[in-house]
Amino acid sequence: MGIFDKVKKIWSQDMAIDLGTANTLVVLKGKGVVLNEPSVVAIVDQGGKKNVLAVGDEAKTMLGRTPGNISAIRPLRDGVIADFIVTEEMIKHFIKKVHKGSTFANPRILICVPTGSTPVERKAIQDSALAAGARRVQLIEEPIAAAIGAGLPISEATGSMIVDIGGGTSEIAVMSLGGLVYSKSLRVAGDAMDTAIVNFMRKEYNLLIGDSTAEKIKKEMGTALPSGKNTYPVKGRDLRSGTPKEVNITEEDTSEALNDIMREMISAIKQALENTPPELSADLVDMGLTLTGGGALLKNIDKRFSKETGLPVHVADDPLSCVAVGTGKALDQEETFSTMLSEY
Repeated sequence: MGIFDKVKKIWSQDMAIDLGTANTLVVLKGKGVVLNEPSVVAIVDQGGKKNVLAVGDEAKTMLGRTPGNISAIRPLRDGVIADFIVTEEMIKHFIKKVHKGSTFANPRILICVPTGSTPVERKAIQDSALAAGARRVQLIEEPIAAAIGAGLPISEATGSMIVDIGGGTSEIAVMSLGGLVYSKSLRVAGDAMDTAIVNFMRKEYNLLIGDSTAEKIKKEMGTALPSGKNTYPVKGRDLRSGTPKEVNITEEDTSEALNDIMREMISAIKQALENTPPELSADLVDMGLTLTGGGALLKNIDKRFSKETGLPVHVADDPLSCVAVGTGKALDQEETFSTMLSEY
C-alpha cells in the first residue's frame, strides 16, 4: 500500500462523537463504539503556563484528589462547552487516540448536541472540533440520535417519544416523519441527581461527601421508587466534629433525595404530552416512551414514569451508548438522515 493509499484510508475514517457532560463516546465509521471515557481533563500549572496532564479515565481518578498546581475539570456543563480551550484539547486527544496517534487524521465528524443549545453554543462545539483537526463538522440533535440508536421508527408517520437522561441534560422529544414535533432540553439530569444526594446527606446525616461518592450511591442504591430494605455504607466527613464518619443509608433515603428531580422530569414529560397532536398521542398509548442515557439505569425509573403518565415505559437495550450508536448510524447513512444534520 502506497503512502497516498494509507493517507486516503486514514482520511476516510470518519467519526461520530457523543460529546457528553459526563462521558464522551466515539464511533468510527464501520467499527462501532471504539472509545468511551469520562469528559474530564487534568490541567497542570507549570510556572503560570497550563498544560494538559491527563484526559478521560486517567483524569477522572484525579477528581477531588489533586495537589494545588493540578486541577481536574469537566469542560462541558449542561451539555454545552464551558471551557473552549480545554474542550478542544480533549477532542484532539480522543481523535489521536482512536486514530492511533496518526498525524494524518483529518476526519469528518458528526457530533450530537442538546436541542436547547443556542446557535452560539453549537458554533462553539463545531469550532472546537475544527480546531482539533476535523476537516468537516456536522451536528445532530441529541434526541434524534438517541431514537435512531434505540431503533425507533422516527422516519415513519407514527409518533415516537424519547427521554434521554444524560449527565447534564435530559432531552424529551416527540418525533414523526424524521422530524421533531416537540422537544425540550431540561438541564436536570445525572449531575443534578448527584448534587441532590450530596445535599440530602448533608441535611439528614450531617455528612459531607463528594460528587464521586454521590455517584456511587446513585448507581448502587439510587431508586425512583423504594422496593427493598437494603442498606449501603457511606463514608464522609462529619460536619459537627470534622472527623471521618460512616453511616448506613436505605433505598427510602435515596428515593427521598431524588424525589424533586423525578417530579421535575415527570412534569416536563407531561408538558410534552400536552403539546403533542392528538393523532400522535394515540400512537404513544401503544408505543409508549423509551428511556435512554445513563439516567435510564436508575432503579425503578421506568415504573415511576409509567405510574405517573399512564404510558408504557421501555428502557432501551443499551441506554448508555444509544446516542453514540445513533450518531454513528446517521454518519454511516448520511443520505437517509441528511435532513436531520446541520452545520454552523
